[in-house]
Parts: sequence; structure tokens; C-alpha cells
Amino acid sequence: MIQNEMNSTASVEDVLTLTLEALRDTKARMRPVFGQERIAASAGRFLETLLSNEPRKTGWMRAEAAGDPGPWRQQALLGRARWDADALRDVVRDHVVDHFGDPDAVLVVDETGFLKKGTASCGVSRQYTGSAGKITNCQIGVFATYVSSKGHAFLDRALYLPKSWTDKPERLAGAHVPDGIRFATKPALAIAMIGRALDADIPFAWVAGDSVYGVGDLEMALRRAGKGFVLGVNANHWFHSWRPDVMWVGEAREIIKTLPDETWVRCSAGHGTKGERWYDWLYCPMANLHASEYSDTLTGTWTRGLLVRRNPADGDLRYFTTWCPQGTPLETLARVEGARWRIEEGFETAKNEFGLDHNETRSWHGWHRHVSLVMLAHAMMAAVRSQANILALKKRPLPTRKSLSNGQFRKSGASP
Repeated sequence: MIQNEMNSTASVEDVLTLTLEALRDTKARMRPVFGQERIAASAGRFLETLLSNEPRKTGWMRAEAAGDPGPWRQQALLGRARWDADALRDVVRDHVVDHFGDPDAVLVVDETGFLKKGTASCGVSRQYTGSAGKITNCQIGVFATYVSSKGHAFLDRALYLPKSWTDKPERLAGAHVPDGIRFATKPALAIAMIGRALDADIPFAWVAGDSVYGVGDLEMALRRAGKGFVLGVNANHWFHSWRPDVMWVGEAREIIKTLPDETWVRCSAGHGTKGERWYDWLYCPMANLHASEYSDTLTGTWTRGLLVRRNPADGDLRYFTTWCPQGTPLETLARVEGARWRIEEGFETAKNEFGLDHNETRSWHGWHRHVSLVMLAHAMMAAVRSQANILALKKRPLPTRKSLSNGQFRKSGASP
């Protein structure tokens, strides 16, 4: 069963029909990426195995599910075959926008770790990953997720190469890293993904990310592009207001100590698996600036500010730098920040259900091919879920007089 946030449930038959239709559509979308028919057929079988119930999506298990005598066709698809993983990424992007496109959408940027043994897999190094909560041997992938009121799915990806790789040409050559690839920070990879979204005219209004992305070039790139943001910063991040009526100068954690308790506002960061996610919020608009200061083509006044989120349960504080059109309500900023949870949900789903971290290839193009195919499977099923929820709501029975008399669906003060 597929169940939505309102507890409406689509039937197994409906979900199966939607899935088969979506699979046919998805195969047709990706067909031009693959030159030869046999490679396209292998890619289609690969996609089907990602959708299977196998707990591990390894080469042998994918081969068995596809009816192949061994994993060689699977390995060829990710390795020797000639096709462009970035072209498939663009197919994923178009699929996501076709189903979830919204001018008010949020792009969420974040990274996840892929635990590895040995040192041969492209980009592997001892580095910190939040997936394990420690420094360990792993690859790091930076991702962008598209989040709108219609649904959410991965839009783009990039493999992070630490300096232990980019400073050693022989390692790059051994993993078939393309010429011209140089060291890039995680924020730089995020900027490149946002740039690709802008070049493709992807509809979105906001970018959200944690403190890895909250300071520096990413902020300026978004201001020049006319996109709002809610980006995490550390508690000691320095803010300086330019307002004539109030002067806030200092670390974020010190500024909020000067404000009265009634300044905090409780509102939802969005709907989660257990209902609305309520937090206390504090918003300090720091300065109103003209968009023309950052771009020759933009107009209007934008506000730079400090946003703070407090967990009512334990008092935990999180700090964010914000950029938004003047007059943007606090509730909107809270919604944008709350969209960050969707990328964590996406990582969990993609790893547990579609084998995002089951990649056995060691090369640069093998990683990008595997991840792009998983992103396509994830986007396809995200669209199926959205369609199933809409269908379930349409089939939902209207309240009867009896149910109304029992108090169901009754609004406060309404008579049955």
C-alpha cells in the first residue's frame, strides 16, 4: 500500500497500474541516452531490479533478478558501455520538474556518505560523514533535492574528491576521472548544481542547506540569481544589522540573548511522518538591500536576516542566515528550513529501497552512472506515490449524515 499524509490509502491494484505506466514512461524517457538497443535493454532491466524487493542491489543479485547468467551485463552497463551519465541526470531532472515543478519550490543541498573498504574506489578517503557520525573510510556525494508542495526527489549529484585524490594525478587516472577535474569544496559543488538548475530554467524560489553551505560564495551566487535562501550557520557566526531603528552586532548566540521571550513564535516546519513539526522561531531582519546591488537585471528590496529555531522538547538551538524578498513572513522561512528534512528522507529511502549505497564500481563514471540510475528509480516512485495519493483522495468517500452526527469532519461550532 502507498499511504499519504492524510491517511488516505491507494489500493494495491491502483499502485500496480500506476507503477507499470510509470515504468513504461521512464524507459521511454531514458531510451535516447543509450545508443545501442542492447545497452538500453540492459538499462531497463537494471531499473527494474532497483525497484525489486531484494534487500541488496549487488551485481549478482541484480543479474539474478534480471534473469542473466552472471553480473557481466550489469558491469558492462556501469563500466564499458558508451553512454553519458550526465545525459541521464538531465532525464531525471526533467522527470522531476514534469511531476513536481512549482515556482515556489525549494532546492535542498546536502551530502551523504558511502562506506567503503580499501582505497581504490574513486574519491574514497578517511573523512567525516554524517551517515556514520564519525571519520571513516568512505566516499562523499553532494546532492540537490527538489522539494515542492507536489512532492520531492533528487535533481542532481556530484562526487566529492578530497585533496588526497586531486593532488595525485595517478589516482585520478586509475579511476578514469575526466581531464580538467580539480579539487572543489562541497559548497562549490553545490554552486555548480544550482548553476545547472538555473541554466535549465528549473522553477524554484529558494535554496536550503546546513552549515557546510551557509557561509561564503554560495550566498553571493544566490543573491545574484535572485533566489532566497535559508542556510545553516554556527552559533558563533557574526551578524551586523544595518537598520536605523535597532543595532544588532555580534555572534548569533549572543544576539538572541538580548531579545525578550515573547519574540519567539511557534509555528510548523512542515508535515512529517508523525504530523506537524512544531518549533519555536526567532527572526531578526538585519538589513534591507536593493537587488540591483547584486544584479543588473533584478529589482526590488530584499532582506538579510538571522533565523533561529528552538526545539520545544530540549531547547536545542539552530541558527540560519536568510535572504528573502522584503516582507516575507516568518512562516515561509520556517517552511523553507523545514524542507531540508526531505533530503534526509530521500537518502534513507534511496539507500534502503533502491540501493544507492550498493554501488560496486570503482571508477568515476561508474559512480555517476549507478547514482543516476538510482535517482531515476527514486524519482519514478516518488511520482507514483504522488499520483496514488491524489487517486486515493478522489476515491475517498464523502462524509455521511451519520458520520457528521458522530462528530467526524465537524468544524467547531458547526451543526450536523
